Amino acid sequence: MGAIQQASLARGYTLGLLKKANEGAWDTLPAGFSNTIRWNAGHIYVSAEHFLSQALNAYEPSHSAWFPFFATGSSPSTWQGTPPSADELITALKEQGKRISQVGESKLGHVLETPISLGDLLTMKTVDDVIQFNTWHEGIHAGLIDGLVRASR
Repeated sequence: MGAIQQASLARGYTLGLLKKANEGAWDTLPAGFSNTIRWNAGHIYVSAEHFLSQALNAYEPSHSAWFPFFATGSSPSTWQGTPPSADELITALKEQGKRISQVGESKLGHVLETPISLGDLLTMKTVDDVIQFNTWHEGIHAGLIDGLVRASR
């Protein structure tokens, strides 16, 4: 299975989890969790926008006003203003998934002008590396969403 297919599979799984979530649970913070369903969904979105726009010159990030709400290290407890609604996030995640699926296999091997490093942990050198990382990252946060959905029942 290629990177684009894996990304599509992960996105379908994430959207399925979000569909199961009661909207009242999107901002609930159960004991043992550091962020909410809304934060995790938004974080998946803004992280992918950030990395894909660095990897692909033609990829224009959408909803840049959302970045402060969901960036690494942010928290619902420090939000200034109103974050996007559940419907807005779901719509954006669906649209982003379509944009990712249009990257095309031919672009996967494209070598980045500037590799993207996450400290000493990882250096992404190709578009394929970025899409694979995004897919792994989404899976981590989808697992958290799954736990939050279960804890809210």
